[in-house]
Amino acid sequence: MFLALKEIKHSKFRYALITIMIMMISYLVFILMGMMLGLANENKAAINSWGTQTVFLNKNANGSLSAAMITKDQLPTNGLSDHEALVGQVPVVITRAGKHQQLKENAQVIGLDRQQFIAKHKIKLTAGHQAKGAHQIVVDEGLRTKGYHIGDQVRLNSSQQKYEIVGFAKNAKLNVTPVIYTTLANWQQLKGVNDQVVASGIVADRVEPAKHFNQLSRYSVTGFIQKLPGYTAQNNTFTFMIAFLMVISLVIIAVFLYILTMQKISNYAVLRAQGIPARHLVNATLAQAVVLMLVGVIGGVIFTWITQLLLPPAVPMLMNWPIIAGISLILVVLGMLGALLPVRMILKIDPVRALNN
Repeated sequence: MFLALKEIKHSKFRYALITIMIMMISYLVFILMGMMLGLANENKAAINSWGTQTVFLNKNANGSLSAAMITKDQLPTNGLSDHEALVGQVPVVITRAGKHQQLKENAQVIGLDRQQFIAKHKIKLTAGHQAKGAHQIVVDEGLRTKGYHIGDQVRLNSSQQKYEIVGFAKNAKLNVTPVIYTTLANWQQLKGVNDQVVASGIVADRVEPAKHFNQLSRYSVTGFIQKLPGYTAQNNTFTFMIAFLMVISLVIIAVFLYILTMQKISNYAVLRAQGIPARHLVNATLAQAVVLMLVGVIGGVIFTWITQLLLPPAVPMLMNWPIIAGISLILVVLGMLGALLPVRMILKIDPVRALNN
């Protein structure tokens, strides 16, 4: 370690450039990870907030809640249990009612039965109160930052019916759009279906077997989320980019240390000729890699934390610090693996030949 620190101190500029490069790569990795987690959360936040464990849809829906429809004859005659709830989903455009209708947002209407567990226990409000009237709605808290307020009268799609915003809910996002909670009756009207269609699906907050609803298809919460539009493709894309950046960090540390080792080959030959074991030189090279990676990764973490503080709430960024700590460890290990390339050169040094050259 002493030799490694002395070399870094002697060639400050060179090692500073390597450290800055590692820092920028790790910063980009952390930002991409935060964006991946943020977008993934906005795809499924509402589903997770319901405590979902099992989802039942009709057999032709292919796992899509918005495309599914459940009819009365598909429900058991004894009704649903306290752990099951009907859920209706339909995409809408929410528009602030009044003379100035500049505010328009895409949203997902979620119809609920107010006597079932989601409406009674799972909607966590950040402002206002739960919907009580037939045309009162609770919306995602993200709409507050876009100009919507409690008491606003809004329209959904082209309907002339006005709905009053009475509350803002936490974690009310689905398919990266805000959720609007309303009644199943309002959902039926917006969906354009008759009274025989009761919901899009059934959500349970516990693991239930398929035999509970013989006419429906059963999905675990993981399988259902994987079926969300674009969810899997989005995560795979981000994962590939992050993995590629990690490989780049390995290549960078290997190439730089290899070049620096080549430039110091005569110095290492003198040390070997003086009886310094190759083990000490190898340890110095590995220590350099660890120091460079640690400083670079810590710098990347600091910049990521600052970025998180400065970003507006509208940016889907979710920092999972345990995951970032794991990625940081992987980056340090990759740096040590990259240092094995110059280590091989050091082990092959012939002091007499190197000095003659």
